[in-house]
Amino acid sequence: MYFFSTVTRSCASLSRTARPTHFAARPLLSALQTRHSSHSPLGTPPANPRKKVTLGTLRSLYKKKEPITMITAHDFPSAHVADAAGMEIILVGDSLAMVALGMEDTSEVLVDEMLLHCKSVARATKGAFTVGDMPMGSYEVSPEQALQTAIRFVKEGRMQSVKLEGGKEMAPTIRKIATAGIPVLGHVGLTPQRQNALGGFRVQGKTTSGALKVLEDALAVQEAGCFAVVLEAVPADVARVVTEKLSIPTIGIGAGNGCSGQVLVQVDMAGYFPPGRFLPKFVKKYGDVWGESLRAIETYRDEVKSRQYPALEHTYPMPGEELKAFEEAAEGVKGQETS
Repeated sequence: MYFFSTVTRSCASLSRTARPTHFAARPLLSALQTRHSSHSPLGTPPANPRKKVTLGTLRSLYKKKEPITMITAHDFPSAHVADAAGMEIILVGDSLAMVALGMEDTSEVLVDEMLLHCKSVARATKGAFTVGDMPMGSYEVSPEQALQTAIRFVKEGRMQSVKLEGGKEMAPTIRKIATAGIPVLGHVGLTPQRQNALGGFRVQGKTTSGALKVLEDALAVQEAGCFAVVLEAVPADVARVVTEKLSIPTIGIGAGNGCSGQVLVQVDMAGYFPPGRFLPKFVKKYGDVWGESLRAIETYRDEVKSRQYPALEHTYPMPGEELKAFEEAAEGVKGQETS
């Protein structure tokens, strides 16, 4: 603010004096455009920014049977690139417990930690519809507890909706949140927060009774007011039938291409981790962020060691007479003695 106030005062002063008009514009414009730090992470705005995705947009895609694209993000950079790539939905998933915070599983992450990441994602997301994943322990006690948590995700986390896991047993909770005007994304099939009760990360719905449970759960969350439901780790044919029975979109993850849309964890599909890391069968690796980052950082290390970096073009010049005067003045300055 001080810089711009100074420039404003300088402009006003120039307008009140008899200084030549050709002097005023260019030096001030140059000063305003000069930047000596990587302060703005957003870069150049797109020439034709897309319209903000809303629930109406998602319903329209569903009616047209156009697949809905969804991906996770856990901070400003991952949300920024996902939004720029045209994702319709960005999920701040509790998977960030493992991929961003190094935890053993999603049960460790706390509401306050989720909200910090939600706020970071919200700052970068201009077009996509955002969903915040309510972590284990923040909604199971009662519908009232769930609503209080959901409100925090909207007010503090700046999310447009929330996600929670569970089927028929969570219907009253979903109804409580949805009735309060907060959109809810359901999640049935494999529910990672309940992995201990499920015997681990196992495919759900492989038997007739298991498949019927997935269908009943999906119908229950739809009836309770969910705008869509995630189907995780269920046979593709089961997911296809469930999708046909519902009147809201299904978002598949390990559930085949018969769903209304798909979601993946960005860190998994973009290859953020070194070779050898376990990936579920349904993950397709679309990139190698780890490899490219490793190459770049190793090259930087080598150039620093060899003094190739920084080169002349990476430094700021000093007028020759000023440099000479500085060197002469510096000769009289006593440096720190080393032992």
